[in-house]
Amino acid sequence: MIVQACINGGRPRDFHPRLPLTAEAMAADAAACVAAGAAELHIHPRGADGRESLAAVDETVLAVRKSCPGTFVGVSTGAWIEDDEALTRAAIAGWRELPDYASVNLSEPDAPAVMELLRQRGVGIEAGLATTADAHRFVGLAGYERVLRVLIEIDIADLPLAMAEADGIAAVLRGAGMRRPILLHGVDATVWPFVERARRERWSTRVGLEDGSTLADGSLATDNAAIVAAAVAVFRG
Repeated sequence: MIVQACINGGRPRDFHPRLPLTAEAMAADAAACVAAGAAELHIHPRGADGRESLAAVDETVLAVRKSCPGTFVGVSTGAWIEDDEALTRAAIAGWRELPDYASVNLSEPDAPAVMELLRQRGVGIEAGLATTADAHRFVGLAGYERVLRVLIEIDIADLPLAMAEADGIAAVLRGAGMRRPILLHGVDATVWPFVERARRERWSTRVGLEDGSTLADGSLATDNAAIVAAAVAVFRG
């Protein structure tokens, strides 16, 4: 069971005053999150224009590694980042500063090819499952067990519906005999109920400004480190 810090995601600049968007800001923010108890980091590198970029992975991962030596650093491979399958694969193939792992969304058509490319490059895979359909697709892939972990990542605002979707995904994984670690996380209103559920299930979780900007009581968090510290307190409790 770990708490992973997701420090920025695709959030716009005005989402939060402390949203880190440059490599230097991400490195400093990542160090604060690790000091607050984060075991791993999930980052979305940005280009000079502030937009998400797979081409910015080298600079950003290197900066974060310097500020957080020995900490696992992961990135997203979301299809929306480059908005072109060929460009996505070319960017991953060209990485020189390899992340420790990368998230792959099983809802995306090119997910199997991206996963195979990451394996060839020696990068761990977080298999992102947002629906039971994603879970069925995942366990139907040859060698699906060869992942670092499974992300159950539910983007549904209604909490009972979100919990039910997580139930369905977990059932598919159990039925397939999947034994890799599971990390559960929600978004905005479901973040903290999912942190509590992850603790009960003895799964990992992730928190940070990618997923939401508030603490469990609904107040605006001062920064990513405050969110991480609160999640760590839940896990220790």
